[in-house]
Amino acid sequence: MPLGLQLDRQQPLHFIGVGGIGMSALAGILASRGFRVSGSDPRDNAVTAALGKAGVRIFHEQNAATIHAIGVGTTGGATAAAQLPLVVLSSAVPESNPEVQEALRLGFPLCHRSDVLAALIADQPSIAVAGSHGKTTTSTLVATLLEATGHDPTAVIGGIVPAFGSNGRHGDGRLLVAEADESDGSLVKFAAELGVITNLELDHTDHYPDLAALVATLQRFATGCRRLLANRDCPILRESFEADSWWSTERADGVSFAAIASEERGDGTRADFFENGELVGHFDLPLPGRHNLSNATAAMAACRLEGIPFAALKEAVARLQPPGRRFDCRGLWAGRIVVDDYAHHPSEVAATLQMARLMVESGRSPLPSQPRRLVAVFQPHRYSRTAQFLEEFADALAAADLVLVAPLYAAGEAPIEGVSSEALAAAVQARIPSSTVEASPDLTVLAQRVAACTEVGDLVLAMGAGDVNSLWDRLQSLEGSWLTAATAPLVA
Repeated sequence: MPLGLQLDRQQPLHFIGVGGIGMSALAGILASRGFRVSGSDPRDNAVTAALGKAGVRIFHEQNAATIHAIGVGTTGGATAAAQLPLVVLSSAVPESNPEVQEALRLGFPLCHRSDVLAALIADQPSIAVAGSHGKTTTSTLVATLLEATGHDPTAVIGGIVPAFGSNGRHGDGRLLVAEADESDGSLVKFAAELGVITNLELDHTDHYPDLAALVATLQRFATGCRRLLANRDCPILRESFEADSWWSTERADGVSFAAIASEERGDGTRADFFENGELVGHFDLPLPGRHNLSNATAAMAACRLEGIPFAALKEAVARLQPPGRRFDCRGLWAGRIVVDDYAHHPSEVAATLQMARLMVESGRSPLPSQPRRLVAVFQPHRYSRTAQFLEEFADALAAADLVLVAPLYAAGEAPIEGVSSEALAAAVQARIPSSTVEASPDLTVLAQRVAACTEVGDLVLAMGAGDVNSLWDRLQSLEGSWLTAATAPLVA
């Protein structure tokens, strides 16, 4: 992998798996900046269609012929390496990929997507958001606030930003906002003007053997940033990092920025904003949950460090929306409210269920109708993560009124004996013996069990980083007797 990659508009770039959430943002931005960009992805969807309209040449087959096609125009492969297509891949692309093999055979240079992002970050003042949880939401909120206050940022985010309708955006402003993913350790390449760390907790145990290894990696990221903004409420950050600025949602003294909730509801939070212990003003956040208050506080703090007035931020905060797949309401199905969420770590599951419970119990929510009961539909993601945190997942899921466990999403990992959706369901059932807890063998059966086990007024919360987000479509495809289940309006 190149060190300090320099992007050259004379050199074409080809992204293997261009439809991926991280790859598509980079490809779209580079195409908007006048680079010659192509990409391959077997998926034919809205993302690849949008990239095609933006000028990215899309191939829907990944084979050696694609590499030959992008090489047309290079002087028989004998030009300087700087003029040969640069092939970009992510950690999800194996070396056995036929395009990778052919690119290596022809001598085309290869690099990781993080090298391209690092080059963009180095090219302009940047805010890079890292952390175990909340980095997609926080980077989305930073970019949204910058755009709403007239700063026209470039953004590379790991989720769809509602204000942009995309995960990537080319802006003409001074700043670039990037989500810095820690899953493979590649974020150590980023040298941002401002680094933001939301929190730290052991995850990605397929890459990090222990928490110390994760902390060491984030410390390298922090060292590479000119300034560091970090969450004072996270004990691991508090003990292991020296930040230039801290934020908190628990205390106003001893931190640069704080937001202390004065009212917490199912449809949002009202809070007082402090700087260096002094009350600056109040704001209303339309995103419920203490975790979202922390994310918003980090975003506001980053913008205040850029000199944006609090009054302008207060107005923009009132219109904030979360990124896609973060408590994303898909709609009403047979009187059930179906919500999709990316939560796939025990802490994320617990925070999401706590927020949903607040909606049920407070009688206030942003949902199309008032939920009465909380149904968790959870898909374990990776055998390694499930094995590491099975008991913690069970503790978190026990907060729901009914739990349906989807088939484990392996993400390419080999099975681990004794680790399964059935094992997780059994652990949850032991905690809530009087509640319904089931594991389904496939997603089709899962949709049928959701239809059979739930009631009108239930909040059906589908959580996971795999393909459980297809639940909404599968419910809609159910026919006959399933659809006779109470489509009448809710009774007060």
